[in-house]
Amino acid sequence: MDPFNSRFILKEKRWLWIDYDKGISIILVGYGHCMSALQGHAMDLDAYPLFHYFDTFFYGFRMPLFFIISGLLVGRSLNKKGLNNYIGDRSNNILYPLLVWGIIEITFQIIAARFTHFTIHDHIGPERYLKLITDPRQTGHFWYLNALFCIGVIYAFIKSVLKLKPVLQVLLGLVLYSVSAYLNIHDQSIGFLSDVLEYYFFFALGDLISNVMLDAKNIQRFSSWKIFLPLLLVFLTIQYFFTEINLKPSNYGGRFVEQKMPFFFLIEALVGCVTSVSFSFLLQKYKLFTWLRIVGYHSLFIYCMQIIAMTFARIFFQNFLNINYTPALIILVWTSGITLPIFFYNFCLRFHFWGLYTFRKPEKQVGYLRRTNIFSLKKQQELPEVQPIQ
Repeated sequence: MDPFNSRFILKEKRWLWIDYDKGISIILVGYGHCMSALQGHAMDLDAYPLFHYFDTFFYGFRMPLFFIISGLLVGRSLNKKGLNNYIGDRSNNILYPLLVWGIIEITFQIIAARFTHFTIHDHIGPERYLKLITDPRQTGHFWYLNALFCIGVIYAFIKSVLKLKPVLQVLLGLVLYSVSAYLNIHDQSIGFLSDVLEYYFFFALGDLISNVMLDAKNIQRFSSWKIFLPLLLVFLTIQYFFTEINLKPSNYGGRFVEQKMPFFFLIEALVGCVTSVSFSFLLQKYKLFTWLRIVGYHSLFIYCMQIIAMTFARIFFQNFLNINYTPALIILVWTSGITLPIFFYNFCLRFHFWGLYTFRKPEKQVGYLRRTNIFSLKKQQELPEVQPIQ
């Protein structure tokens, strides 16, 4: 039994550094979600400022990195599948799980709001289902999937139909980012388009550098300590500086730099992304922490149900096991938010509930799981019966 489907993933022909990078990013995103899930429930959370500092320190580059990675692959996908099939795949892999898991999470929120006075927002009602599409920031973390889908479709259309070259797409992205910066500084929002404007540049940048980053000849060049160590020094310096700003009291919490200093945030995000990518190349070179590749492979599925998993984990650890020591609770809830979604996703594939994640049956994975199940049964039948110890 392989509950995390690790053998299948580690045998797949993939860009390993990308899975490493996505693994690092989703773990850091999970930490932020963990801190949010415990806010108001871990009573002495403020007594441990280091945990909050850690969350703010690693905030700036986590989401931009996902858009860059997605942009790295858009050109190859369009060349292989064409525009219509690319949009179909985006609908299947991003829009569909956004709707399914968004509806599930909002339904839980509506039910929970009837039994508790503490909610993330003042009012949680059925109108939140519509906001998954129109204004996903109001629903929590699902803004990312909304933006990723919309940006991918818009970018692919412009690239395929209007034939706009990647360098011009990057310039377009900078113009859109400037509009986003103006809106953020003046506390204005235009629903889901706000995130499209802000993150289009990162997606376009991924496509622009894809030929260099995905060329196997450059792996050795990028897997260099001479590149990583200077980057790490710059990264730590920048993150320290902006963390100090974000930690100052404001209405924006850890997003002050992003909202009020957007062009400094752009620098922070790019430095963080480059440092993370460099570190991922080193992990690939030395074949370290291969479990990160498994986490990275499942990053989208983790993201979909992470808040749900963390909420149930917190309830279980606090109410049933009576664990209220905050450091232990953070580690347990954080770990649960990473491992439980991976386990549940592969459980769904194994037992034909893949419809929770995709409207197309993932034949390759399901077939592999079926074969390994049969193999496991045969092996069990061939093993001699073991007598219990008296």
